[in-house]
Order: sequence, then C-alpha cells, then structure tokens
Amino acid sequence: MDSVVRPYRSVLYIPASKERALEKARDLAVDAIIFDLEDAVTPDAKVAARDTLKTALAQGGYGTRARIIRLNGLDSQWGAADAQALKDADCDAFLLPKVNSAADVQALADIIGPDRAIWAMIETPLGVLNALEIAAHPQMRGFVAGTNDLAKELNCRFRADRLPMMHALQTLLLAARAHGIVAIDGVYNQFKDDEGLRAECEQGRDLGFDGKTLIHPAQVDITNACFSPSEAEIDLARRQIAALDEVERTGQGVAVVDGKIVENLHVETAKKILAMADAVAAL
Repeated sequence: MDSVVRPYRSVLYIPASKERALEKARDLAVDAIIFDLEDAVTPDAKVAARDTLKTALAQGGYGTRARIIRLNGLDSQWGAADAQALKDADCDAFLLPKVNSAADVQALADIIGPDRAIWAMIETPLGVLNALEIAAHPQMRGFVAGTNDLAKELNCRFRADRLPMMHALQTLLLAARAHGIVAIDGVYNQFKDDEGLRAECEQGRDLGFDGKTLIHPAQVDITNACFSPSEAEIDLARRQIAALDEVERTGQGVAVVDGKIVENLHVETAKKILAMADAVAAL
C-alpha cells in the first residue's frame, strides 16, 4: 500500500497530449500529477497522446512527484489500447475512470499485469455503493472523487457546503480508510476563486482526505498549505508525545496537554502529523 506519510496534498491534472504542459509540470510544486488521456484530450488526439506521454515519462525529470496515468475508460474505444500501450510506462499508478465494481479494476489488472498499482475514479452512484469492494482489490492503491460526474449522476445541486455530496464523499472515504488506501478529494472548478478553494480544501482536509485534485497550477499553493500540518498542529503533536513519554517514564499521573488528557491514540495521530511534516519538508 502507499504509505500514509507520502504527501498527496496537491494532485494536478495535466493533458497527456500537450508537450508544453508535460514540460512545465516538471517544475510545479505539486505532490502528484495525473497525466490525463481522458477528459483533457480530444478524440482526434488520443492515439498520439499515448506516445507523447510515454516519451515524456521516459525522459523523467518529475522528481519525487507521484506519476499517475488516467486512462480512458475500458468501455470506450481507447481504454484497452491505452492500457496495453502504456502498461510498461515509467509511472507509479494507473487511474481508471468511472469504476463501478471490483470487476472493472480486475479488467485493467488483466491488461497491465498483477504488479502495477491501480487507482479508481469514484464518480458514479454504483461506484460509491461498491466502494468497499473496489478498495479491497489487491492492486488498488487510491481513490479519486470525481465530484463533477457524480453531481451530474446524482442530479444534485452545487453548494459551497457540498451537503448534497456529503454522503458519497464520506462513503468513499470510509472504504479507503478501511483498506488503507489514499483518498483524494474532487476538483474545485472556479480556479480564480481563492477563498472558495481554500474553504473547500479545509472542508476536505477536515473530512479526512489526503489531498485535492486540481485543474490549474494557480490552485497549488493554497492546496498545499491547507493539507500541510500547521505550526500549531506540529507544536501540539510534539507536546503530546513528550507528555505521554514523561508519564510512562515516571510511571506516575496522567498525561495532560492544554487541559486535555493525552492517550495512546492521540500520540499515534501526533506521530502521523510529525511524519507528514517531515515528508513535506523533504520535498
């Protein structure tokens, strides 16, 4: 499984057909890149995009960024050929759109082999309802919430609080956490609305997402900041660990920080926060 310590704060979609975009992505401060063969590539450019992407990945230069290829759906005329052409590409995972069941994941695994990591777009009602079985597939490593497609399928309204979407988001999160895989929030469409982006990032972070998918480089800085441990969180984590260590060393009393009892479960969370902070600092 992907380590929870590896940052996935910012996950940027890049069109796989655009050489300039593929070049610029090497210098962006993102944690992961989704090289998109699906929505970002027009039908007439899809076949050529495979070679363009494979060449860019072979050239390297993407550093520590996770490299994820979003294929076309296997139910399309391009998906199976995408997977066949790129199954040996230098990438970290393949992202399959509109996954409805574990059988969809297995269909991709049958093409790319048993040793390649697979991520799933959860963007249909059936995908949400089957999220637990999808997450359980042995090659599954991450979920991406496809909130635009899901909203269309649900016929729900776009609201700042995302209340109509909340059950679906929490369901896919529960499934991801049950099987220890990464969970990435959906995109924020208004890429010039910084305050709206910040609010949605904070909501996604508080729900438990590891990061957010992005449609524009202008969204990177806010997203990275929101999904990084704050100085206050780091300070509290250190004090919680120290307090429990002191109690265990002396064998006396109860660990208390800022008027609240500190137990082992709090220290486990504190250690995760510090590990993430170290991972972010190392980027």
